[in-house]
Amino acid sequence: MYDVYQTLVTVNISQEYQTGVITYLPMLAQNWTISPNYTTYTFNLRQDVHFSDGNPLKAYDIWMMMYICYYLSDNTSAWVDSYDLFNMSNVNFGNSTMSMINQTGGLINPSPQAIALMSNQSWPIYVTGPYTIVFHLRAPFDWFLGLMIDCVANVYDAQYVMDHGGPGTPTQFNTAFDLYPIIPGTGPYVVTGALENSYVKFAQDPNYWGNSLTASELAAQPLFDPGHAKTVIVYYKPDDLTRYTDLASGAAQISAIDPDDWDLVTTNPGYAYFHGSSYSGQVMFMSLNTQMYPTNITDVRQAIVHAINYSAINQEAWLGALKPYVGPEYPAWNQFYDLPGLAPYQYNLTLANQYLTKSGVNVSNLPTLTLDIITSCGVCSAQAEIVQSDLAQIGINVQINVMTEGAYFGLYFAGPYSVEAKNPTALGQLSFITGGVTWGPTGLTPADYFEAFVSCDSLVGNQALYCNPTVQTAVNAFTSSSNLTYIQSTVRQAEAQIYNDAPYAWIGVNTFWEGIGGSLVWKTGVITGFLTDPVWGTGQDDLPFFNTITFG
Repeated sequence: MYDVYQTLVTVNISQEYQTGVITYLPMLAQNWTISPNYTTYTFNLRQDVHFSDGNPLKAYDIWMMMYICYYLSDNTSAWVDSYDLFNMSNVNFGNSTMSMINQTGGLINPSPQAIALMSNQSWPIYVTGPYTIVFHLRAPFDWFLGLMIDCVANVYDAQYVMDHGGPGTPTQFNTAFDLYPIIPGTGPYVVTGALENSYVKFAQDPNYWGNSLTASELAAQPLFDPGHAKTVIVYYKPDDLTRYTDLASGAAQISAIDPDDWDLVTTNPGYAYFHGSSYSGQVMFMSLNTQMYPTNITDVRQAIVHAINYSAINQEAWLGALKPYVGPEYPAWNQFYDLPGLAPYQYNLTLANQYLTKSGVNVSNLPTLTLDIITSCGVCSAQAEIVQSDLAQIGINVQINVMTEGAYFGLYFAGPYSVEAKNPTALGQLSFITGGVTWGPTGLTPADYFEAFVSCDSLVGNQALYCNPTVQTAVNAFTSSSNLTYIQSTVRQAEAQIYNDAPYAWIGVNTFWEGIGGSLVWKTGVITGFLTDPVWGTGQDDLPFFNTITFG
């Protein structure tokens, strides 16, 4: 992420984390302008930045990586994290385009032919000079900057990609980058080694462009810091006690500890741990496959969401870390959160049985439902067992299917909604989002969870395979109108529709724990501070920014 691949803009993390106020700060873009109707965003890049391989950063790199992303999404219109933002009807981009540019000077010194193509204003993203790039949206989207801080905008050396076989195709990515993620970035660290299911090793870039920044410049933008550790190794260790032992022995300076071993942390005053922001967007919920029997029956789904003891999941699996909510929006976006004023689903076995009776199904003839979770995750297993026990009380049998992370994500994140919906029985009837850990926002926009979980155009996240015209109207409203009243009216109808259709059992907003490994823990005498992900403080990544870690 930011330690290797920086973005055009970022946010004032401390302010956002403490107050929920979003203020954007320059990163690789030194400034930008926004048209009055919020359809044209022009970014002026810093002219003193180079990648770790020495190549200069230019607008041509941004242009190329954006269209590579579009191409690898199989030219879907919603290629920016499921957001349908651009009119791509005039775009004709693929390997032949990359080959032409590469054979006529590349991105460092592009030919007039290449510059003419990249300057073509009939395409929605175009350059107006070597250090200026323009994004022209098909309709107003007030929160576009919130997408420029996320993974779609992490800048890498696109020339390096073209020099090493290109990105591949939508059906077959270039596997050369799978275990050798050495694509140069502009950040203070470079990847120097990786071993699958073991570790990723990083080293400071001695030629980092930010090494000459002054103390005042770094204070204004702490994410530019060159870092205070020459080498950083991030280990993947699925066993929680092993992670704690590494921390206790000094083999690791920061570790992620699960609820299973949390008493080892709280009883030792020498440890500090990471508290989630009150504006956290990390949520936990369970999807109900709306296109597979019997969860394709609305009343069966309603029976399930009312048979779950959410309080027990919170207290026994998450140690009180979850706050009840009504999805898909999360409470930080209060202008769009639960506009109908609905109460979170309640544990009510009488009501659950009434819904089962109304559904007309014979409970004794129901198949055993499958609940898919990921392995090596204590909280995942704990909450799955609670759901299994709860549903047994209304006569629904559940089999917990434990999968490796690779198998799980390969199944549930195999493609967009349009692909997954063609084979709905490949998925289980029930599944915790991301296998049983929390989901964090992709971008800082109120449309994020609508685009992911309930959109017919979702690229990833719609595990319930849910598509409804009333809901899709709200999804589309976010990216087609700047009329707040109109957007809110469509969202209000959509939230009521989703609540009644029950494609998901909304379990809670995560106010404390982080990711698969739990919360970050460190020794107070070793680590004195660090910054984390800019997406509401606990979004895309649980790791601290290596370059902001300070030592005692």
